[in-house]
Amino acid sequence: MKVLVLGAGGQVGRALAAALPGSVALTRADFDIAVLEGEPDWAGYDVVVNAAAHTDVDGAQTPEGRVATWRANALGPAALADRARRHGFTLVHFSTEYVFDGAKAGAYVEDDPIAPLSAYGSAKAAGDLAVRGVEKHYLLRPTWVVGEGRNFVATMLGLAGRGIAPTVVADQIGRPTFAPDIAAAVAHLLESDAASGTYHVTGGGEPASWADVARAVFAAAGRDDLTVTDTTTAEYFAGKPDVAPRPLNSVLDLGKAQAAGIHTPDWRERLADYVAHREQPVSGVIGYSQ
Repeated sequence: MKVLVLGAGGQVGRALAAALPGSVALTRADFDIAVLEGEPDWAGYDVVVNAAAHTDVDGAQTPEGRVATWRANALGPAALADRARRHGFTLVHFSTEYVFDGAKAGAYVEDDPIAPLSAYGSAKAAGDLAVRGVEKHYLLRPTWVVGEGRNFVATMLGLAGRGIAPTVVADQIGRPTFAPDIAAAVAHLLESDAASGTYHVTGGGEPASWADVARAVFAAAGRDDLTVTDTTTAEYFAGKPDVAPRPLNSVLDLGKAQAAGIHTPDWRERLADYVAHREQPVSGVIGYSQ
């Protein structure tokens, strides 16, 4: 099985390249799905895994950002879907909880109606719809991704290392998902020739708030002497009109993935391992295009 990984410079892309030995891994510098210049020889691949995305959620609210996110997250996947239909390869793509409005009382299932709140969520939803038109496809929906590079956990580790006690939103609920577990899920779906469709793949265990995750990071780093202060999303983003709306409920139901043989570890266990093996915490905001 010949596999092509796009977006191999991002958190998920790097994990995919490691989990799919023998795959061809292209970064955005090699091939940008938002531009589509210098396309690969699609006919030479059985599977194309698209981990490329524009993930600047707040930047996507600006006029320039709306164009960038639409090109990468809607038009790019639509073009890949067209190539998949023409050349017959299996297309693997990644969705986001931002396609939901977060108003549901319980966990979201794969076929719940989408209702994106932001430009980023709208573009991702459009890309998802295009991918679903491919006969053989896997659409994985993770949340709160943690891998190599910039992410929330890395930012909290950086603050812990500098002895800074942060204020973190406590009314957004979800589960961190570690990039190697996402890559392992992709490998399992391909190897088992699972049914095409959408699969929710997040960390296991009890859902938590961002503030809870921050406290878990500080504890794992041996800095539970520092206090993480809770705040609300409205309070945290007060006076910032260009910030993208966030879904308050990002909890996804894992039943379908589990029935297909995908069993992700408890996010707290994976977090402890991540902190123990991370040599140099990266501070800053979550990464952008991959």
